[in-house]
Amino acid sequence: MTTSTEESLWARCFHPAPDRTAQLFCFPHAGGSASFYFPVSAQLSSVAEVFSVQYPGRQDRRKETSPDDIGAMADQVYAALRGRLGTRPTVFFGHSMGATLAFEVARRFEADGGGPAHLFASGRRAPSRIRDETVHLRSDDGIVDELKALSGTDTALLGDEEILRMILPAVRTDYRAIETYRCEPDVTVRAPITVLTGDSDPKTSLDEAEAWRRHTTGAFDLKVFPGGHFYLSAQAPAVIGVLRHQLAALS
Repeated sequence: MTTSTEESLWARCFHPAPDRTAQLFCFPHAGGSASFYFPVSAQLSSVAEVFSVQYPGRQDRRKETSPDDIGAMADQVYAALRGRLGTRPTVFFGHSMGATLAFEVARRFEADGGGPAHLFASGRRAPSRIRDETVHLRSDDGIVDELKALSGTDTALLGDEEILRMILPAVRTDYRAIETYRCEPDVTVRAPITVLTGDSDPKTSLDEAEAWRRHTTGAFDLKVFPGGHFYLSAQAPAVIGVLRHQLAALS
């Protein structure tokens, strides 16, 4: 299959494995970039071809403007990747904002007659669970404080003014998109959903994580790990193990 320019712009494959039966698409958190999932790709390339979604406004796409609406971003992601998504069994993994975006892309995929074989939603409350959050309205310093509190960005980078100038517009846009996102309680996907969450995540309570159950007509599972919002960094071997088990089952 010839990779289109648009597809390669949105999905990065760090360890090509075209002969694998399954493929995994990873969706980064707010302010995150495709490279966040480089270790995941390295660990799982033996069981699946791994693609990491690259949003506009960061790294090599930093001159582009990212949508400040989850629905609009999901439309763009699906339009760019639809040609690849239906080629073999596909699994979605999204962390934080990426979990919600993966859910919305799955909805579009299913509406088009296909759909992922499995959806992993990490570090994010159920789509219909709303909190009154306004990080996107804070000053630049306020957003940096939020990033430091969640430990989602290398704190050394947060002290580099030049890098901050480059990443903060995308971070603010991402936060606006996820904080203004709304979803009705009866919106579902057919794909089985596995939710992964940290037991001390300030952004997602266990009840809010459990509420993902009502957003699938398929199977549901909840896995709780020690840690906060970015529990998956410290718990990487266990998270990789969960993904490997599911991907191997599709081979």
